[in-house]
Amino acid sequence: MLGFRGASRYYNERYREGFGLECRAIQKVREVMMLTNVKVMIPFCRTLGEGQKVIDVMKTFGLERKKGGLEIYVMAEIPSNVLLVKEFAQLFDGFSIGSNDLTQLTLGLDRDSEIVSDIFDENNDAVKIQISHLIERAHEQGVKVGLCGQAPSDYPEFAAFLVQHGIDSISFNPDAIMKGIENIAAAEVMIHHTIDIP
Repeated sequence: MLGFRGASRYYNERYREGFGLECRAIQKVREVMMLTNVKVMIPFCRTLGEGQKVIDVMKTFGLERKKGGLEIYVMAEIPSNVLLVKEFAQLFDGFSIGSNDLTQLTLGLDRDSEIVSDIFDENNDAVKIQISHLIERAHEQGVKVGLCGQAPSDYPEFAAFLVQHGIDSISFNPDAIMKGIENIAAAEVMIHHTIDIP
C-alpha cells in the first residue's frame, strides 16, 4: 500500500506507456463518446510536487486541466492532503476523500490484517476531524469535496456526519447504493429538522 502506486507511477518512466494508455482512454471517453462530464482523479498523491508532475505528464498526453472543461481531482486519502488542503486546492479542481485509505493511514493499520482489522473505524475522531477540516477548508477555496468509501452506507451516523459538514457528493459501490441513499435521506431529514435553514 505504501509503495509504487498512485501518482508516483504516473510520472515515472517505468509506467509511462501504461499511463499514456489511460490518458488516451479518457480522451476517447470525453472527445469521441462526448462524455465531457467525466472528471479525472489522481490517487495517492503524496506531495504537491507529485501532483504537478502528474498534471504536466497528462498535458503531454493531450489532457490539459481546464481545456475543454477538463477537471482534475485529487484523491484525499493521505494526511498530507488534509494538512495541505489549501495548497492542493490551488493545484486541483476538487477532492475525493478515500475514507478507507485515510483511515488506515491515520490509524497506522492494515484493515486487511485479521490481527488489527477490528481497530479499523472510519468513525474514529481522528479520521472525522480530518474529514471535517478538509471539507471546510476546501469550501473556503471554492473547491468541491466528494467521498468514496463504505462508511456512509454501513453507518447512518457517518452519513449524517458528512451531510452535516456539507459534503458535495458521495460515491457508492453498486451493492450499497440503496442503503447509502436511505442513510443520506434520513440524515438530511434529521438535520433539516434540528438546524434552522434560511
